[in-house]
Amino acid sequence: MTKKYDIAVLPGDGTGPEVVDEGLKVLEAAAAKFGFQMDFTTFNIGGDHYLATGEILPDDIIEQLTKRDAIFLGAIGHPDVKPGILEKGILLNLRFALDQYINLRPVKLYEGVATPLKDKTPADIDFVVVRENSEGLYAGAGGTLKKGTPDEVAIQESINTRKGVERCIRYAFEYCRKRNKAKKLTLCGKTNVLTYAFDLWERAFNEVAKEYPDIETDYAHVDAICMWMVKNPEWFDVIVTDNMFGDIITDLGAMIQGGMGIAAGGNINPEGVSMFEPIGGSAPKYTGMGIINPIAAISSAQLLLETIGESKAALAIEAAVKKTLRDDIKDMGAGKMGHSTSEVGDIVANYVKGGTGE
Repeated sequence: MTKKYDIAVLPGDGTGPEVVDEGLKVLEAAAAKFGFQMDFTTFNIGGDHYLATGEILPDDIIEQLTKRDAIFLGAIGHPDVKPGILEKGILLNLRFALDQYINLRPVKLYEGVATPLKDKTPADIDFVVVRENSEGLYAGAGGTLKKGTPDEVAIQESINTRKGVERCIRYAFEYCRKRNKAKKLTLCGKTNVLTYAFDLWERAFNEVAKEYPDIETDYAHVDAICMWMVKNPEWFDVIVTDNMFGDIITDLGAMIQGGMGIAAGGNINPEGVSMFEPIGGSAPKYTGMGIINPIAAISSAQLLLETIGESKAALAIEAAVKKTLRDDIKDMGAGKMGHSTSEVGDIVANYVKGGTGE
């Protein structure tokens, strides 16, 4: 009997639907090649829906999403909607409602992609950031007093629970073991200043580490992490950190791997429904022009397959992406690829169907 997966599709705003189409094209090619079925259900939420109806994220959609095997997201962000409304109302709400407590961000340089780091090659840039995704400064705790006056006070609190911290750290250890490369896990924090939050992180990290004697561990302050990601990215295998620091260092990671056009990510609930998305924004000024690079969305589809257990299909997509980047794309910038958005999707899909020999 053919295995079937029910995938929710959230095309989103701007160029989101364009790159999502290419991700779906490649997913369908992988499913046909490896003998499983993918059924896609589209939910049109985002800026246009909000402007037309006033709804951000209807409760019934959350209920429907809980019944899917995974979620494939384009991008959220509309030029006619105030920043923060859609991001908090859709992205953060989905992460919290579906308890997607891990943000997984591979940072990998492929042959043919330029990095701003002098003399660094694909052998040097290949690590993963595991970011806590449901607590920290993004939990929304805090408030304001006397807003708009000279005496205004604004408080934003970082919430870190033992449960939330430990499950993130444990996931990182398991992922490091499964990745089976350098088998080294680095805790990124700021123990010398954020003495309460990162005392908890460091204690939990050291306690869980005792259960993984095969994994080498170390620690670095977040500012040092930023420096070493630029100077010696080859030092890192897997990095685990909190929500805010993870948000910052993963954007730095995207730049050293070649830019937002190639950066993929997953919002993971290991026991539930996970959501996969390209890291870049909706790029509304390019909407409908067919010039946006879809590789990040396609690599997000690869992460989706890896997470639901279709590892052979995921590896085939990665091999196809590697060959496309090496042999077919001239430049990662919008309109500079030498191919349209849909043509890049066709190239990757055809490599998946035919095999690349990588």
